[in-house]
Amino acid sequence: MSEKIVKTEQEWRKQLSPEQYQVTRAAGTERAFTGKYWKTKDAGVYQCVCCGQPLFSSDKKFDSGTGWPSFCSAVNPESIDEHSDVSHGMTRTEVRCSRCNAHLGHVFEDGPAPTGLRYCMNSAALKFIPAKEEVKPKKK
Repeated sequence: MSEKIVKTEQEWRKQLSPEQYQVTRAAGTERAFTGKYWKTKDAGVYQCVCCGQPLFSSDKKFDSGTGWPSFCSAVNPESIDEHSDVSHGMTRTEVRCSRCNAHLGHVFEDGPAPTGLRYCMNSAALKFIPAKEEVKPKKK
């Protein structure tokens, strides 16, 4: 497991956009259908926008119809932490980056097989890294 990253509020504010800060450091939520990755279908990996830890792979992404990027599993179970969230008059399971404690979104038990899970993430908490294209040999 990676070493924990701890920064001051001022350091996070300097590094992140106001929306990224609100979502990741203040446990905010972007509006549905407004984030930059909710409909992305490209191959690659979604990292934590705060610390760069790989979190989700595009091959586990699916269209949940909710307006947020949704995944059926994390790249590595140790890359995320789950906590009970009783805000907003309901009980949900909050998902945070295990390395820097960034709020990412929530996980629900209404996803597709084989996990039955829907990791409903905020685009503002993620950074998409496209898969590298295959290097084609040069013609002689």
